[in-house]
Amino acid sequence: QVQLVESGGGLVQAGDSLRLSCAASGRTSSLNAMGWFRQSPKKERELIARTSGSAGRLYYADSVKGRCTISRDNAKNTVSLQMNSLKPEDTAVYYCAGSKNMVPLNWIYWGQGPQVTVSS
Repeated sequence: QVQLVESGGGLVQAGDSLRLSCAASGRTSSLNAMGWFRQSPKKERELIARTSGSAGRLYYADSVKGRCTISRDNAKNTVSLQMNSLKPEDTAVYYCAGSKNMVPLNWIYWGQGPQVTVSS
C-alpha cells in the first residue's frame, strides 16, 4: 500500500504562484506514474499533469500548459507541481495520484486533496 500526503494549498491572488508537494510513503517501489488532478464544483476531476516513473515522460493538460511544471524526486519519493500565473479558474481541490503502471494508467493511490483558491 502507498500513502500520499499533499501540502501547499491555500488562498492566493490571480497572477501569483503556488507550489504543491506530495510525499509518498509505504510501498513506493510499486509506484510508476504520478500525477496531479483537480476538481472544481460542477466539474469532473481532470488530470492536469503527469510524470512517468523515470520522470522522462511528461503530460500537461492544455488548461495548464506553459503555466505549470511537474517534477519528481524518486530519492525522496516526492512529486511537486509548480503553478505560475494563477487564474481564478484554477480554483479547485488538487489531488496527487499514483499508478502502478504507465500503460494502462490505473490511478489507485490518492492524496487527501488540498484546496487551492485563486481570488481575482
